[in-house]
Amino acid sequence: MLDNDQKRKNVEEKQYLIDSLSPAESWRIFRIMAEFVDAIDTLSRVKRAVSIFGSARVAPDNPYYENARLLAEKLAKAGFSVITGGGPGIMEAANKGAADAGGTSIGMNIQLPYEQKPNPYANVAISYHYFFIRKVMFVKYAMAYVILPGGLGTMDEFFEALTLIQTRHIRGFPVILMGSEYWKGLVSWLKNTMLKEKMIDKEDLDIFQIIDDPDDVVRYIQKFIVV
Repeated sequence: MLDNDQKRKNVEEKQYLIDSLSPAESWRIFRIMAEFVDAIDTLSRVKRAVSIFGSARVAPDNPYYENARLLAEKLAKAGFSVITGGGPGIMEAANKGAADAGGTSIGMNIQLPYEQKPNPYANVAISYHYFFIRKVMFVKYAMAYVILPGGLGTMDEFFEALTLIQTRHIRGFPVILMGSEYWKGLVSWLKNTMLKEKMIDKEDLDIFQIIDDPDDVVRYIQKFIVV
């Protein structure tokens, strides 16, 4: 016997699949255009934004949660807006920190058949159907990226930023890994495998920085931002 939560998830998953498959491909472009227009109209009024990424699975009693909340609070007090993926975990912590400090707290939630629900701390909320539109908005309106511990989605955002900066498709901006203990294995692999095999250049490792202290993160970002 399915409980109510499982029934709801099943219904949402079926509806998600229907929405994804039902429109003719030639008409899908109008939904894509509408989503771009809505996002640009909302975010074009946002100034000096920092995108913060991290796991949706982090509980409020996790030190990563508190680091994200404190960082967002300090960024808001320094005059920055904060953008997150709008979900739970580290995203919730960052939205909460920014909102509690009286700053602009932006949550860009993605519509999924299960798992991610928008957190209540974003005072500017956008909902996306398409991942690629959401990713464009993260890059377009951010003046810096801060990457806290997370999973595949977090890694995706991190490496996309590195790729766009490396290939000069976007102007370089601060990309910061926060949580050196968590990231040390990845950084070691980049240096000792990817660089050693000459898949990247030594200069590519300078695209990102590893900074643990929230105050140091804010100061590093401020060095690159013209007020």
